[in-house]
Amino acid sequence: MLEIIYQDDYLVAINKPHGLLVHQSPIARDASEFAIQLLRDQIGKKVYPVHRIDRKTSGILLFALDKGVNKSLTEQLTLKTVEKKYWAIVRGFTPEELHIDYPLYKDNGVLQEAQTTIKTLAQTVLPIPSGKHDTSRYSFIEASPLTGRMHQIRKHLAHVLHPIIGDRPHGCNKQNKIWLEKFEMNTMLLHAQKLVFTHPVTTKEVVLTARPHKEFLRSAGILGFEMDKTGGVTAAVSEN
Repeated sequence: MLEIIYQDDYLVAINKPHGLLVHQSPIARDASEFAIQLLRDQIGKKVYPVHRIDRKTSGILLFALDKGVNKSLTEQLTLKTVEKKYWAIVRGFTPEELHIDYPLYKDNGVLQEAQTTIKTLAQTVLPIPSGKHDTSRYSFIEASPLTGRMHQIRKHLAHVLHPIIGDRPHGCNKQNKIWLEKFEMNTMLLHAQKLVFTHPVTTKEVVLTARPHKEFLRSAGILGFEMDKTGGVTAAVSEN
C-alpha cells in the first residue's frame, strides 16, 4: 500500500518510496509496478500526475483527480509559484547557503536555464578514509529547485562537487562504494520533503511534508543526523 499523506475530492498526494517509477518508461523496462497504477487501484479512481520525481528519489508526489485540476496545478508549476524542498545527504561540507545557476542540456541537445538554491542543515565526519583524506565529510542539505529540469538537483550538486550519496551516474564512485561495502546501502539519499501550493479549487494554501523512508533514515542515523517534526536537522558529531 502506498502511503497517502493528503487526499480530498480533487487531489491526492503520496510519499513515494525509492525505486518506484511514476509511470511506464522505455528507459526502465525492468519495472513492473508504477505509482500511477498502484494509486489508481488503491483509491479506485483515475489519477493524473501533477509533476514527476526520479525513480531513485523518494518523497512527495502529487496527483489530481481530474484534468481541470491537473491543468490548474501545472500552470502554477509553469509560473513557478509552487515551493519545492528536498532533503539530501551529500559528500563534503557545503556552504551555509548557495545559489547554483548552471544551465543543463535536454536529451535533444537544447540548453535550458536551471537554478537551485541549497541550505546546509547539518554536517558531520566519519573516520573512514576516502581518497587522499583520512576521514569522510558529509552535509545534510535542503535543496530548492527554482526550475524543473530532469535530474536538476543531482546534476547541480555534482557540478559544485558535492554529489548526493548513492547517486549513479552523477555521484561519487568512491563514496558509493564505501556505503555499499560498509553499510550495504545503495539507495540515493534524495527525498522530496516539502511541497507548498495554492489549492486550485479552495484557493487555500496547502503545505505538504513527508518523512523520509527507512533507508534514508538509517543512513542519516549512521551519520548521527537527527530530524525533528518541524523540519530541523542536527548532527550528533560535527566538525567546523
